[in-house]
Amino acid sequence: MIKERLVDALAPLLPLAKEEINSLLEFPPNDELGDLALPCFVLAKKLKQSPGQIAAALADTIVHPLFRAEAAGPYLNFKLNRSAFGAELLERTQSATFWRPNIGEGKRVVIDMSSPNIAKPFGIGHLRSTMIGNAIYRMLSEVGYDTVNVNHLGDWGTQFGKMIVAYLKWGDASAIRASDNPTKDYLALYVKFHEEAKRHPELEDEAREWFRKLETGDSLATELWRDMIGESLNQFNKLYERLGVTFDHVLGESFYNDKMEPVIQKLRSQGLLEESDGALVVRLDEFGMPPCLLVKSNGTSIYATRDLATAIYRRDVMGASQLLYVVGGEQSLHFEQVFRVLGKMDDTWEERCKHVPFGLMRMEGQKMSTRKGKVLFLEDVLNEAVAQARRIIEEKNPALRDKEAAAEAIGIGAVVFGDLKNTRTLDVDFSLADVLNFEGETGPYLQYTYARMASIQRKAAAGMAELQNDGDETESGGDQPAASTTPLSPDSLPANGPLTGSRSHLAEHDHVWPLLKQISFYPARLALAAERHEPSVLARYLLELAQSFNRFYHHVKVLDGSDSEQSFKLGLVLAASKALGQGLALLGVRTLEEL
Repeated sequence: MIKERLVDALAPLLPLAKEEINSLLEFPPNDELGDLALPCFVLAKKLKQSPGQIAAALADTIVHPLFRAEAAGPYLNFKLNRSAFGAELLERTQSATFWRPNIGEGKRVVIDMSSPNIAKPFGIGHLRSTMIGNAIYRMLSEVGYDTVNVNHLGDWGTQFGKMIVAYLKWGDASAIRASDNPTKDYLALYVKFHEEAKRHPELEDEAREWFRKLETGDSLATELWRDMIGESLNQFNKLYERLGVTFDHVLGESFYNDKMEPVIQKLRSQGLLEESDGALVVRLDEFGMPPCLLVKSNGTSIYATRDLATAIYRRDVMGASQLLYVVGGEQSLHFEQVFRVLGKMDDTWEERCKHVPFGLMRMEGQKMSTRKGKVLFLEDVLNEAVAQARRIIEEKNPALRDKEAAAEAIGIGAVVFGDLKNTRTLDVDFSLADVLNFEGETGPYLQYTYARMASIQRKAAAGMAELQNDGDETESGGDQPAASTTPLSPDSLPANGPLTGSRSHLAEHDHVWPLLKQISFYPARLALAAERHEPSVLARYLLELAQSFNRFYHHVKVLDGSDSEQSFKLGLVLAASKALGQGLALLGVRTLEEL
């Protein structure tokens, strides 16, 4: 909001587009210099004047009720009228348009996310593809895109030949059916296959033959394959429910089996398909890439073939204007090749597809591998996180209502936020101890801050005369039960407050002003996180917001002073609560009214 108002004021005075002005505005290194600054170096060449002259001239020209302009050498610094700005901000936060900047304008985006492999349990690494994708899906929806998310299950490929061989040789059908988590039993068989194949290489030939049978519709192969899919989906859906993740479409790779041949025929008719050692490839020499293999010498398809058919289906049938693939960074070359092949087929694809990579999840510095059985299961991590949350609740607030639901929200929130606060493309060294640390820059810290905000609102709604600014009391659960009062809303605030036009001097307070600024940043940070497909931008913002609020909480008595002053402070709490609550929801972290 701050930048938006400045850009509107500067646009008529500068030979720059609004987008250029917005990109030039920066925050000074300290508040004494101002709230925002415009470096005038870029303008010097356009206006044929020195940066200092331009800054001085603009400072003399700009007159605005919300800010004062001051030249400082080549910089034009802006100091906001805090009272006027605070009143306007709290007024604007009552509008839905403040919270949902419409940058998508209804364009349809199809997001490929989660996409686990059938017959393998979720490792902790699957958290990234699932929750990063989920956050991107929710953020893009929030800023005006028509979003569709697809769970592209890994239900096809030569690994199923290996699974069938392992099942027939060493599997126990009754034990698998009775298992609490059949995917772990299938993983054990998969690991055993690779161990045995080192000593008996002929097993690889058997696996290839069984996958060929599956491709040609062999009844036994198909029956075993369908059993694996059904048992896996039952297990996956339990985890998705705990994580709060839903999908618009769940379509496995096998869905596209009958859609690959038309792609191959089109490539052949366009003269793009070549034979190489019995295999079919598309050459990408002009891009400095190896050929894209589409059909193996034995006639079987591979990932690239299915991904080409999938992309075309998502464009032509799902109506996507953009396709996002939330898949690990180790698949970058694969997607570059697929996108280049699509571009050679039809140049309108060039800007339509985007790989959204993320770094590896490592365990004690080593990449996890299902082939070696070196996996930390996501289900086990979530269970341990919830168990630790349960112990903390029993220690700190044994009288808390719905303790089990709270423990589930806190434990899972700790794991999810512990991942999303990291820059998406960086590798993450997973440590159970770090993820479950309930202090510092964590999900539970944000959930506790939200509960503190809710406590203030309940006390205000109950008509309490003064809020005891005692963190220990709030932490021990001494606030009013969540269901005992009507939730606070802007309409219930005292009359003649800032929300009806008053410009409270409280905005000048050293711990009020930083919170006002943080609230004003919400739309821009959300838009930036969505445009960059980077949940950590929103996560880091929420931490900054919570820190500002907690400093405010410890230094300002909300339910004290005149009606106008209380109205201003309660409006501030309401707006901060909405920013934090909505932000956490977009990241897939549940909030708690009491904690």
